Amino acid sequence: MFETLVFLVIGFILTENVLRTIYENFGISFTGNVWVNWFGVSYLLFFLYTIMRGLFINKNNNMLKKRITSIIFWLLFIGSIYAIFIPFVKGVNPF
Repeated sequence: MFETLVFLVIGFILTENVLRTIYENFGISFTGNVWVNWFGVSYLLFFLYTIMRGLFINKNNNMLKKRITSIIFWLLFIGSIYAIFIPFVKGVNPF
């Protein structure tokens, strides 16, 4: 639970300070339901943390192995990538 909260806070800070600047530099308006982008950034950070921890640090941790092999884990990863990068394809934030 603590990990989730930490990634949400870090994701919010990165979304507001970094992603907003990147979108605006590409001429993409950062308006609308930006919580979708926030979730995408937060989950991408959580995904990278889990992969690094599960494959390199705690190789024998059964909970991490189950998380990494979960279909929902990978579907949410694909959704987070979509939420972050689709504005570059469409030229607007569709959310």
